Amino acid sequence: MKPAAFDYIRAGDLTEVLEALDKHGSDARIIAGGQSLLPMLNMHLAKPAVLIDIMNIAGLDRIGREGDATVVSAGVRQAVLMRRPGLAGEQPLLAAALPWLGHYQTRARGTVCGSVAHADPSAEIPLCLVALDGEIRLRSRRKRRSVKASEFFGGMMVTDRGDDELIEAVAFPAAKPGSGYAFREVARRHGDFAIVGCAAVVTGDAIHLAVAGVADKPERRSFPLLDGSALTDALNVFAWELDAREDLHATARLRRDLVRSLGLSTIEEAKRCRA
Repeated sequence: MKPAAFDYIRAGDLTEVLEALDKHGSDARIIAGGQSLLPMLNMHLAKPAVLIDIMNIAGLDRIGREGDATVVSAGVRQAVLMRRPGLAGEQPLLAAALPWLGHYQTRARGTVCGSVAHADPSAEIPLCLVALDGEIRLRSRRKRRSVKASEFFGGMMVTDRGDDELIEAVAFPAAKPGSGYAFREVARRHGDFAIVGCAAVVTGDAIHLAVAGVADKPERRSFPLLDGSALTDALNVFAWELDAREDLHATARLRRDLVRSLGLSTIEEAKRCRA
């Protein structure tokens, strides 16, 4: 299939992007890597009147530290973040999750912020953002604002981004001494969409577990430092609280079972990784 007709703007700077978003609103879509958007265009699941290409804009390819966070700008490819020197020490959860994200070819084109904008409930990058309590930085022609990941994702491919806003960057809180991080995923094949993905952060006084692929957005729960049957009971409650999806790939029951078993093994790994 071919996409419906659209106008194309190859933006030369950020001002042009923000003015185009302000002018066209919901009729416009941002394109960077295009790994999620292009299939939707071809299947007519998205029919924007205008595509705004941001990949030639200087300054949108930055990865840097700001305080205690790693900030990834809108044009950063997933493969570039994956190859970042020292990523495993700075962002152990991302370092563990990124190899599960699609395939070599899609990571070479797809952007980190593009995955966040797409908001697939099985996606690894939104899951890590929620697990780490990260934030999304939005910018329009009139203002800038930041939104916590827990508040940004509203449902399947639904976010808090306004029609006139660009996801300018995302911020991942950096690893803290004494904390452990782990990521595990079950999929039909490595690189396929996750049936269930789990990201665990264990600190000195709490366990934080985020899951993807179960509900219509990534969900996070925090527990005290439980062990044994107390932890399995808490995971069982978490599994039942989620509105587990059922589709061709897995039943809701299987997804709940994976929250219990995969969640437990991910937490135990994060406990072992505490520095």
